[in-house]
Amino acid sequence: IRRSKTDICSIDVPHDEEYLALVRDLLEHPKVGLMREYIQHGDTTCLEHCVNVSYLVIFLQVARAAARGGLLHDLFLYDWHFYRRTKGERLHGFEHPRKALKNAEEAFSLTAVERDIILRHMWPLTIVPPKYAESYVIVMYDKYCSTMETFRLPVMYLEAPALLPPRHVMP
Repeated sequence: IRRSKTDICSIDVPHDEEYLALVRDLLEHPKVGLMREYIQHGDTTCLEHCVNVSYLVIFLQVARAAARGGLLHDLFLYDWHFYRRTKGERLHGFEHPRKALKNAEEAFSLTAVERDIILRHMWPLTIVPPKYAESYVIVMYDKYCSTMETFRLPVMYLEAPALLPPRHVMP
């Protein structure tokens, strides 16, 4: 089931006031808007991918940190399909979490959970596992969204009220 979309700074996002209350400041930041310039999977931009991951987690009981970390997890700001590694750099899948974290920390004040989400979202490719439940949620939703986007299939958003008890934000 798809939600209707709304426009925030020329970014199509699900029309959900609770979600927007958590991430509007991020969506309005120019650095986040730069992610629309890069393709992530299939014909899905990095920004569209991050919105997909970020919005899916809102239906779980881990809303704030997961939604915000999910939106920033790929804030690496380059086209990884054509990126030339510098000497000593590893492949994109290993390197980009640190680059995304650096960019996010330059623009926003992050919680420990948000930092862990960004840095550990590529687990198990990256050896060190996440520390928080919210990070594992992003790991799983990132894999789901990446698969759907690569095969150009719709990322499905569930209607939360019909399927889950009311949301509670974890501290």
